[in-house]
Amino acid sequence: MTNIYFPDEKITFNDLYFVCYMIERTARHVKQHNRYVVERIGREALAHQLSIAQTNHCLNPEQVVADWVSQYRIERGNVDVTRDNPLYTDRYPTPLQMGKVYARLIDSVTPDDGNYVDTMLKVYASPICEKLDDYNCSAYYEPSYVQRQAYYDGHF
Repeated sequence: MTNIYFPDEKITFNDLYFVCYMIERTARHVKQHNRYVVERIGREALAHQLSIAQTNHCLNPEQVVADWVSQYRIERGNVDVTRDNPLYTDRYPTPLQMGKVYARLIDSVTPDDGNYVDTMLKVYASPICEKLDDYNCSAYYEPSYVQRQAYYDGHF
């Protein structure tokens, strides 16, 4: 995928990783699912965010979250992915770790001539995201190839 502002530049994995990290951070901040955040941002804005990720990664992440909430009119919900069951886990992954999980999955299922934005919309809308975001099960720390196959199968 090429940068929409600089057609000679490619969107890198690190750009994707940053945007996935910020999606996770925003979702946790407003207590919504990642899917909701991605849908609110939309196709064009995701392309914009991927294209400016190199610049935005230098900003305070809390400011980026506040900007996204305001700019994309992201509303507060009641989903708390950090609520865990102590019988299954004593800690949950950080937004940075989950950003990497989603970035790896998106990168691995994006065709060579594909577009990260199209894949992001499909991955975040996939039913496997409910399992990836359930930290009381093992889906989020399964190997990348298992997550990729689960995405193709539509379930774990």
